[in-house]
Amino acid sequence: MKIFFRRIHLYLGLVSGLFLVVVCLTGTILVFEEELTRALNPERYTVAAAATPRLSLAQLTEAVRAARPKAKINGFKVYADPTRTVEIALAGGPPGGAVQRGPRADESRKGPREQRGESGRTGNGPMAGGPGAKGGKGGKAERGPTLFLNPYTGAILGEYDAHKSGFHFIEEIHRGLVAGRVGKLIMGINSIIFLFILGTGIVLWWPAARQAFSQRLTIKWGSNWKRLNHDFHLVLGFYASVFLFIMAATGVGMSFDWVGKTINTITHSPQQRPEPPTSAAVAPGTAAFGADAALALARRQAPNAESYAVQLPKEPAGSIQVSILRPSALTERATDDVYLDQYSGQVLRQQAYAQKPVGQRIRGLFKPVHTGAIFGWPTKILALIFVLLGATFPITGTIMWLNRTRKTKKKTQPRVASVA
Repeated sequence: MKIFFRRIHLYLGLVSGLFLVVVCLTGTILVFEEELTRALNPERYTVAAAATPRLSLAQLTEAVRAARPKAKINGFKVYADPTRTVEIALAGGPPGGAVQRGPRADESRKGPREQRGESGRTGNGPMAGGPGAKGGKGGKAERGPTLFLNPYTGAILGEYDAHKSGFHFIEEIHRGLVAGRVGKLIMGINSIIFLFILGTGIVLWWPAARQAFSQRLTIKWGSNWKRLNHDFHLVLGFYASVFLFIMAATGVGMSFDWVGKTINTITHSPQQRPEPPTSAAVAPGTAAFGADAALALARRQAPNAESYAVQLPKEPAGSIQVSILRPSALTERATDDVYLDQYSGQVLRQQAYAQKPVGQRIRGLFKPVHTGAIFGWPTKILALIFVLLGATFPITGTIMWLNRTRKTKKKTQPRVASVA
């Protein structure tokens, strides 16, 4: 049985080793994407708090229209922190001339990674819409850039377009080798293979560990390079296995729709999110309720919230959606959502995060757990360490295999008797 598991571990490692190295190395960069982006562009995210009142969203809208007359605003993100800029999401160009519906505000996050449909704890993007965010009838609509405005002067301080960033290219490699759906399928299958590699690795590690447990948990630093390589693979592999297993499992969950559907079935959650409520029909020319009024209502409901994301309606019968992120929220997706009639301001539907289906909440944890963002800096540092280790295991494992192969060949070579 040991030989069986060893061969599975070996062959799967040889097949997927290069992919695992690529995934792990690109993952180390993406772990701190938010922090790197903000460090490289600090002027976009913070301003000096002024004694003058903040401008209204209507005034900020006029500032955007003055600079970009043709721009269509999808939504706003306003932070309670007086030094944070206001983020305004613009609509992009829908494919085939379709009407853009825009991303759902209940998926609002902050960072550039979150603009691509993922979750984290810190960042910058006001409105999100993951890879599964649907566009109009013509297909998926392209998300436009995010503008960062000084809330006191209305000055546009910067712009961020997720699809044009270097991190987007790195993530495309990480998720699908820049090969579209085929690449994403390959990487998804590779994640499943990695789970088997980790599982068989523990099976191979455990029998010897029972006999000399302490020795299997320490590296013999004074040994030769072959022994050190052996210890790096086995000992460090043991320490990293649990964390890498969780990362690989969440990677599988994000790669295949059937995982989410299975979770919804097990938790008795609906397979589809309910459609947003619609606003009541009104006479032409009726004044809209407006983003400022929606923001004021949200602030009355949750005065201590970290941020408020206001999603504007995309059609005459649409509703305004406000996503409220409370200080105790575990992730950026853990928002309380309120839908308002865009004309009367009547609350059409509201749902606290704790009231959302269990399946939806579980799937919302995939990305922050996968990236280590779930508990902020401590788990991000752990993720960085273990992902770096993950990149070494295919290398140390291959070296172990080569050493074992050479040793076997030497044993099987016939000895030639010397002639006196």
